[in-house]
Amino acid sequence: MRVVTVSDGMIRLGQFLKLANMVDAGSEAKRAIAAGSVRVNDDAELRRGRQLHSGDVVAVGNERARVA
Repeated sequence: MRVVTVSDGMIRLGQFLKLANMVDAGSEAKRAIAAGSVRVNDDAELRRGRQLHSGDVVAVGNERARVA
């Protein structure tokens, strides 16, 4: 699992997916979230604007990243 540091301690899910290089573009993040392919703390997440905080774990397929 990768650890991705965010400067404000909080970030929106769509932005985090791009920052963590889990998707290439915002449009790809939007599609993945809408398809139910993104999980936050082991729960499917359908909101691109979901606020993530330090310690949250985001998964897309087998790829996982923790917010720090």
